[in-house]
Amino acid sequence: MFRTKTLSDYELVQNFIEGDQNSIETLVHRHKNRIFSYILLIVKNQELAEDIFQDTFIKVIKSLKQGRYIENGKFVSWVLRIAHNLIIDHFRKEKNNGTISNDRSEIDIFNSQKFSEDNIEDILVKDQILSEVKDLIKGLPEDQQQVIYLRHYMGLSFKEIADQTGVSINTALGRMRYALINLRKLIAKKNLCLTEN
Repeated sequence: MFRTKTLSDYELVQNFIEGDQNSIETLVHRHKNRIFSYILLIVKNQELAEDIFQDTFIKVIKSLKQGRYIENGKFVSWVLRIAHNLIIDHFRKEKNNGTISNDRSEIDIFNSQKFSEDNIEDILVKDQILSEVKDLIKGLPEDQQQVIYLRHYMGLSFKEIADQTGVSINTALGRMRYALINLRKLIAKKNLCLTEN
């Protein structure tokens, strides 16, 4: 077990595929903080984040067993992509259902202090603001939309954004700066009030 901690992700993946269960435990332990933090940052709900984290590694294990992992030296990026896809699936289902499921939790979420603070008007206002912001973002040039999406919806650092889009960090920062300037102009032009009060 001590030896597995010194192995690379690639070696651990290979060992797991060959039947060593300890290897997957080491991989989960090694990367759990980063992956869980990423999920929690987007879903902003501890229990939901725990569910998606668990589903992510169930999918990781299935994919590894079915030989669907191609080694490119970035095991964590691959796992984060799986987590991101599961988050999108969750929000898509929630949007289609138009409801929040109360079955997944032992605590009654509709009886929770967190939910009781917002009345229906507050919830509608928040939804309207989010909807208006998304519409505004769609009005930006594609490179600016991309940087906002990667930074605020996927939680990537500017270095990660630069790597993923094939530009320098300064270019990524510049795109974000222009995106924010353009958003302010669009808000002023449309005379929107994007606050809850």
